[in-house]
Amino acid sequence: MCTEHDHDRGEAAQADAGRRTFLRATALIGAAATAGVALPTAAEAAPAGRWRPDPDSRRFTLVVMPDTQYLFDGPSIDPAPIEASLRYLLEQGREENIVFLSHLGDLTENGTEAEIEAASRAFRLLDRQGVGYSMVAGNHDVRSSTDDQRGPTPYLAAFGPERFEGRRTFGGASPDGYNSFHVFRAAGREWLVLALDWRLSPKGFAWAKEVIAQHPKAPVILTTHELVYGDDALSSYGQKLWDQLIADHDQIFLTLNGHYWPTARAVKKNAAGNDVHLHLTNYQNRYYGGAAMIRLYRFDLDRNTIDVETVSPWILGRAAEGLNELERQEIELTGPDDRFSVPIDFEQRFSGFAPVPARPARPAAGMLVRGTLAYWRFDGHEDGATVDGTVRDVSGRGNDLTVVRVGDGTLTWSADHHPDQPGHGSLRFHGDKSPLRGAYLRTVEGAPLNSATFERGYTVEAFYKVPGTWTASRNAWGGLVGRTGTGGAAGKTEGDPDEPLTTLSLSDGPGPQWAVRPLDQQGIATNWGHETARETWWHVAVVNDGSHTTMYVEGCPVVRNPTARSVGLTSLGLPWLLGGYEYAGRIDQIHHGWLGDVRIVDRALPVSQFMNH
Repeated sequence: MCTEHDHDRGEAAQADAGRRTFLRATALIGAAATAGVALPTAAEAAPAGRWRPDPDSRRFTLVVMPDTQYLFDGPSIDPAPIEASLRYLLEQGREENIVFLSHLGDLTENGTEAEIEAASRAFRLLDRQGVGYSMVAGNHDVRSSTDDQRGPTPYLAAFGPERFEGRRTFGGASPDGYNSFHVFRAAGREWLVLALDWRLSPKGFAWAKEVIAQHPKAPVILTTHELVYGDDALSSYGQKLWDQLIADHDQIFLTLNGHYWPTARAVKKNAAGNDVHLHLTNYQNRYYGGAAMIRLYRFDLDRNTIDVETVSPWILGRAAEGLNELERQEIELTGPDDRFSVPIDFEQRFSGFAPVPARPARPAAGMLVRGTLAYWRFDGHEDGATVDGTVRDVSGRGNDLTVVRVGDGTLTWSADHHPDQPGHGSLRFHGDKSPLRGAYLRTVEGAPLNSATFERGYTVEAFYKVPGTWTASRNAWGGLVGRTGTGGAAGKTEGDPDEPLTTLSLSDGPGPQWAVRPLDQQGIATNWGHETARETWWHVAVVNDGSHTTMYVEGCPVVRNPTARSVGLTSLGLPWLLGGYEYAGRIDQIHHGWLGDVRIVDRALPVSQFMNH
């Protein structure tokens, strides 16, 4: 939802902005690093202060680093590429809101003490700043014929649980030390990274299941060295992981592995019927052993999307010095398995183990802010029952509504409602243009609202939804809220004199339009909203501060808000309408869809006081 504060907490950092900042983030190591010149220290490369990702932002980045083994291969050791990638985390961690790094194994080629120590020194860049990260052993880091019960190794000595003790994200390790779990906080919740060895023993499987059981509401990202080996294909060991762990644990929604190449993806349904996204990423077969390529998994919970990007900070850092053709091709990979988006309805996907409770209904009394002239809500009725008699104005101001039917039109109560609506109910209008039929509501004769002119300002709010069957030819310009009487009858003839004095209608988009005859002008003042999707609930608010009118959709100001002065609303003392639109003094169209709570206030309200807050 858009509010006055929607740029807070650094959420403006986007994918394109992130790419633009790579060069700045890494240029300091440049070509000098590859020429053997001493690298800056971590303190010089990193911004002041320790690593502090935003735990509440609904945008965050998980960084993935696959097989780096050719950078640590016997006498051929070059840590510069991996250090460039790690410095990217330090330099851009705040802007990207980087929450964690997962290495996918095969850190080294032979798992020797010298190779492991060189890699260990590189990762001290992260250790000094307290950055959360995980390691898993690949088949080149340990003896490939062994499982997690293999005992001591140089890998375990350098990257065992002792290294991570005291780290904010470190949750614990299996008794053997080769499996670990890590918890980071993002988007206001805990996420679990399960970092599993190259080969799990029965004890390893039991440990992993116990960790998941101890975190029953945490979404799980499983990282291991081998799982997917091609598009929509698992290796034999990957199938074992699926059968014995992943399939029956709905919390696991994403898996990440290396080992094979080229990159690939698979999607499988787990036992709960939900998708699990399984990704293979490995670039060791490419230029400079993959050049410590990193994957950026940019989570955006508002867009229900993970945007994935693959880049080499090391190559980007040398771009200013000039790159050859091969290097230019490797700066950023844009193939379909290297740069893509994963659509995930996070709330729905996690509902089986961490359902988001529905927002409860709020009492009508709590919605009666100062200046409330009318408040209509439609809860407390049997779903589908016909609306008859009087619909009360719960503000107590006496602006009650009566039903008016056209042809064989019907109006029914509905339990459907906007998730942030105070009242958990709505009216279902069945308007149609050909022929004109339906039913709408109008204020009773003598209702105080009928004569209100709002010289000091106003706020008109409504919740609405239209069905998938809504069409412009039959349903456009159905009214949500408006008042009867024409401009011509009020002596305001500029423009079309047959247009009503006030109407909040749905255009042929459909999208909300506010068209009124203000007190201070002859013509029609209009605010246009953007198109709003069918089968989706929307909140619209029109706010006048006594001199200017602004429309908001879901708390966000629309682009087509005029700057012209607009004071009050012209009145002929005639009724207001809900669900109806008059032209030339006659009902011309009736809303086709749902209308939720409607409130009219005689002053400008801030966004924070809208009904959907």
